[in-house]
Amino acid sequence: MEAYRTAAGEGIEELTIKRSRFIGRCYPVREEAAALEILQNLRREYWDATHNCFAYCIGPRGACARYSDDGEPGGTAGLPIMNVLKARALTDILVVVTRYFGGILLGAGGLTRAYSRAAALAVDRAGMVEVCPALRYELRLPYDRYGALEALLRATSSIEETEFGADVRVLTLVEAGAATAFLKAVVEKSDGRCTPLPAGEGWLRRPLPADR
Repeated sequence: MEAYRTAAGEGIEELTIKRSRFIGRCYPVREEAAALEILQNLRREYWDATHNCFAYCIGPRGACARYSDDGEPGGTAGLPIMNVLKARALTDILVVVTRYFGGILLGAGGLTRAYSRAAALAVDRAGMVEVCPALRYELRLPYDRYGALEALLRATSSIEETEFGADVRVLTLVEAGAATAFLKAVVEKSDGRCTPLPAGEGWLRRPLPADR
């Protein structure tokens, strides 16, 4: 398991350049089959578009990658979209840019800039996250220690569940690299009355700033 970057959600943005409409769409995808299904649906929905160009990266380090100019001059559409994904080190992501031709030729340079811009805008609209490998822990806390530990847990982990019964049961995710320090802090803060128990693995999502 290693950290990776991907889209936080779906995003759509549109721009017009010399009467041509460029509609950028961004999707998080985990499998190539899902990316191909989205492409098929978009082609069916936007059948009257001049071009539906795309790029996707899927898997660790974007090992599964593909792009298409969909009839635009070679290297002016799919590759610029792919370059946006590569420049931001994104994977598990599909970006599609639909073009409605406006009657004015843009030239190779103009097309490259337009498709790059539409792709970047769509990614920015979707937002980006870093997904980090994490360890899950179960904590059982006496009520008289929960108040003292709650702030620590929220600051150093991501709380998934909290149950109030005979004691307080908390299920939380901790970034793998910070687990040792987290365990030590909990034991110290609880005066040795709480020892987190391993409860599996998971992923933590951290928002990333837009980078146009």
